[in-house]
Amino acid sequence: MLAIHHRSGSFSDKWIEYCILNKVPYKLVDCYRSDIVEQIKNCDGLMWHWAHYDHKAVLFARQLIYSLEKMGKKVFPNAHTSWHYDDKVGQKYLLEAVAAPLVPSYVFYDKREALDWAKKTTYPKVFKLRGGAGSQNVQIVLNLLAANKLINKAFGGGFNAFNRRYFLTERLGQFRRDKTVTSFFNIGKGLGRLFIPTKQEKYFSRERNYIYFQEFIPENNFDIRINVIGNRAFGFKRMVRQGDFRASGSGKLIHDPNQIPIDCLQIALDLSVRIQSQSIAFDFVFNSGKPLLVEVSYCFPPRFYLLCPGYWNERLEWIGGPFTPEYFIIKDFLMQSDTI
Repeated sequence: MLAIHHRSGSFSDKWIEYCILNKVPYKLVDCYRSDIVEQIKNCDGLMWHWAHYDHKAVLFARQLIYSLEKMGKKVFPNAHTSWHYDDKVGQKYLLEAVAAPLVPSYVFYDKREALDWAKKTTYPKVFKLRGGAGSQNVQIVLNLLAANKLINKAFGGGFNAFNRRYFLTERLGQFRRDKTVTSFFNIGKGLGRLFIPTKQEKYFSRERNYIYFQEFIPENNFDIRINVIGNRAFGFKRMVRQGDFRASGSGKLIHDPNQIPIDCLQIALDLSVRIQSQSIAFDFVFNSGKPLLVEVSYCFPPRFYLLCPGYWNERLEWIGGPFTPEYFIIKDFLMQSDTI
């Protein structure tokens, strides 16, 4: 029996669909209930697509996953897959440990040390908070004055985990790109968020007492997103935003497989095995043609992959045709246990 925590709009929509189509026995469980361990006692495994913006899940998801694995239960995402999720500082340590080609990255937990480094380093640099998707907590740092301002804030009042100005900028960008009625009315939502915090924002604490920088890699008008699920790799090119250096969250996607560098695929497939991840997305930029990793994530918006015309296997053989990434995840999960 397979246990699934269902959240509309998440991977679980397709997981449930797969179980129904293939007559896989499953039950819906509620991971937020105190008795979740009892709920899945008679199940072989748990599948739960939890999100970085869910303040309740962030409180306990990793601890629950680790505990269930100690029970001998299969879990998606498992600990190897999710411990570094939405934690760019954790990803720095992980990618350095597995000798991945990471963009040079620097983290400081002492204000004086950070200020001394800022005096000696070159600019520009890229500042990031450890959490946040779609480039919302990412900005370019052009000089020492800007770096010192960020450092003082990091070791003072700290940063809001949600960038309200970012959401308005995103809504304006979407309207310029799509020019639809929906995108026009979404500008109003962005304006509202400037003054009224969301429920999620109220529950997340401020980010403080650390600061994280990466080298700025110039002359990149796109990045490459590669997903690996099991032994399958697929992805697309993301163009940067107009007048910006960031590609994540731009919505400008190119799904032509001929524009995906083979070396990005090879690196992604190799690192997925070394990290022991069930599902992982890699973001690459390029320095003189050499791919460098920016960050990783275990999950992704499935709608972005609807136009992918196929995927590569572990031998880098192209397998054409539409596919459902969530099906890949549950197929691999079911193969882990003969009893499900």
